[in-house]
Amino acid sequence: MSPLAAEATSTAASELHSIATPGLWAITIAAVIGLLVFDFIVTRKPHEVSFKEALGWSAFYIALPLLFGVWVWTTHGGDIGVKYYTGYVVEKSLSVDNLFVFILILSAFAVPRVLQQRVLLIGVAGAIVLRGVFIALGAGLIATFDWTFLLFGAILIATAVKVLRDARSEAEDHVDPGSMRTVQLIRRFFPVTEEYHGTRATVMLNGRRALTPLALVMAAIITTDVVFAVDSVPAVYGITADPYLVFATNAFALLGLRALYFVLEGALSKLVHLGYGLSVILAFIGVKLLLHWAHGVWPGVPTIPTTWSLVVIVAVLAVTTVTSLRASKQAELAAR
Repeated sequence: MSPLAAEATSTAASELHSIATPGLWAITIAAVIGLLVFDFIVTRKPHEVSFKEALGWSAFYIALPLLFGVWVWTTHGGDIGVKYYTGYVVEKSLSVDNLFVFILILSAFAVPRVLQQRVLLIGVAGAIVLRGVFIALGAGLIATFDWTFLLFGAILIATAVKVLRDARSEAEDHVDPGSMRTVQLIRRFFPVTEEYHGTRATVMLNGRRALTPLALVMAAIITTDVVFAVDSVPAVYGITADPYLVFATNAFALLGLRALYFVLEGALSKLVHLGYGLSVILAFIGVKLLLHWAHGVWPGVPTIPTTWSLVVIVAVLAVTTVTSLRASKQAELAAR
């Protein structure tokens, strides 16, 4: 390894220094598990979620990370605080994009409204576990290889191009459950009932254990979680290399996803330019990671401060929201 590469690897490893002690890690993981268990208890009896109920839970799951950020800011300083809030904004914006896919999957499988929040909760739990695995792998890569930030940057830029192509596509979004490889694989080994059986994933059918459509939906949701983890974990590593902050921002963004779904269910269709905004954000963070890697090899290469990253990301989201609402309103007027 060349001296410059060795120096870059040493710098990357030093950036992995976490603000969290083992005790704080344990408390945070226990709190996340506790919130998930509490959500499972709340949803143990299937029911349709009212807008008021969803709004209350969304307010709680937004206030919680904001208050946690105040603690991070006052305890560890403004620089760490800005990194935390920037990472949270990035993850929250990406989670909204996830909701589009969840809506398509729930609609394609004709999931009854009383079961939708249970399916979403399974998806959230699976996403948190998968993000934890990817975060640990990312931390190991950063500590070992000097080209990890280069790899992450390339992944984000490639993802940005894909998101932009999807946003420009005029084809109507739809999901065909029968064409999904996960569903095809499951049906090859297990019989599947035609109807839902409450929150049960399996039932006895003609003396044989069979899966319900709910099991197929949960498998489809968890499969998409893997894809989303590949995008979101490198994105937040582009903001901070602290594995604890990466995990905290991911967990906080995901915990409120179930309630946010029912709040934004009707409004998501109006965010017609969200894909364009996310592609810009992913590309921006990808470039930021490439510059960060290059700076470790060639110190003269400039880097993008986290504060500027927060300004750019918030500005892109604001412009995207305004233009989306304006375009949706014009489309409604034209339709009339």
